[in-house]
Amino acid sequence: MSKKIQTLKGFRDFLPSEQRKRQIVINTLKEVFELYGFEPLETPALEYDELLSGKYGDEGEKLMYRFTDLGGRKIALRYDQTVPLVRVMIQNQDLPLPFKRYQIQPVWRAENTQKGRYREFLQCDIDIVGSCSLLADAEIISCALKSAQALGFKDVRMLINDRAAFKDLKSEFVAAIDKLKKIGNEGVVAELVRKGMDKRSAEGLTKSLNKGNPPPSYQVIKKYLENYGFEEGRDFEFDPTIARGLDYYTGPIFELVSNSYKSGSLGGGGRYDKLIGKFFGQDIYATGFAFGFDRLVELLEEKKLFTSNQSSTKVLVTIYSQELRPKSLDAISFLRDKSINSEIWLNEKGMERLDKQLKYANKKNIPFVIVIGPEEAKKGVVVLKNMKTGEQMEDSLESVVKKQLIKKPQ
Repeated sequence: MSKKIQTLKGFRDFLPSEQRKRQIVINTLKEVFELYGFEPLETPALEYDELLSGKYGDEGEKLMYRFTDLGGRKIALRYDQTVPLVRVMIQNQDLPLPFKRYQIQPVWRAENTQKGRYREFLQCDIDIVGSCSLLADAEIISCALKSAQALGFKDVRMLINDRAAFKDLKSEFVAAIDKLKKIGNEGVVAELVRKGMDKRSAEGLTKSLNKGNPPPSYQVIKKYLENYGFEEGRDFEFDPTIARGLDYYTGPIFELVSNSYKSGSLGGGGRYDKLIGKFFGQDIYATGFAFGFDRLVELLEEKKLFTSNQSSTKVLVTIYSQELRPKSLDAISFLRDKSINSEIWLNEKGMERLDKQLKYANKKNIPFVIVIGPEEAKKGVVVLKNMKTGEQMEDSLESVVKKQLIKKPQ
């Protein structure tokens, strides 16, 4: 074993301060998803290799983590959550249609790491299976926009196009076009030429993309989004350069972007009516969207939209002495019965040092500390210390909880 202990490249630990932020984002997304009627779904990390192969284009084939297990079976780590959803639909054909699901789980891609892009990352998907109506696409877009707004973003908008605009192009050319905003016209022309298109055609194609007219599907979706209360130009717009590199898209495609985030889109999706049919033998309508979870967290941090770095623990109950430990244990039991997140000082050493216990609370960003010393025990009260302001309140535990620790209704 290497003497240097480290995580694999592109893989990360999330310490409590980071994971709390991630949980805030997850919980916010779940609330909006369920507001729109999406139901939770989870699928295994591993799938048979043959299920995932051939679904993601040439780049996807190169980036998939593949293994042979101890039984000699060829397997692969989940590359996205759309193809596993297809398998779920095949195995559970009695699910009511349209089937609306959300899924928040990690996926794995063996790609070059860069800002906002890792080899293991959390993906947040919403999908509607079983509806051919463009209202389903508008519902997906609306839910994604509402989710971004719920997180606090003010400058996000959805860019919309239709994959039908690229129906005569090879998939490798579409994948190159999808990089237009990242590498620019010259970069796309060079990649198209490298993939077999002559330079004149490549230059003509990139020029024509910037002059495209909105397809009929956009006009329909636009009306629905306006009915939802969204405004063209502010919340969404047509963008003829949006291509979405994956092979399985068949209709409207969309990407969520922010002027404040220059490292790519915050999420994307579209309609994939043919994918499920490859397994079923008949086309099943479907549309969906996936957030780039790490990019959401990164942008929230950049914009300072996380309101607090406090611990999930609200109160530390100190222990003044061994003789008064039962009083502290009674207090923390009372707090937990009231559903107040709380910790009690656990170390035998340092029990006599109240300042050490207060330093622990400060280091963990615990906002309140309860102290029960000999005088407080004699009077049947506690001291509640606000660690941010330094203010102290002496009262019965019941009064302290009622006045300071239980959120009052707005």
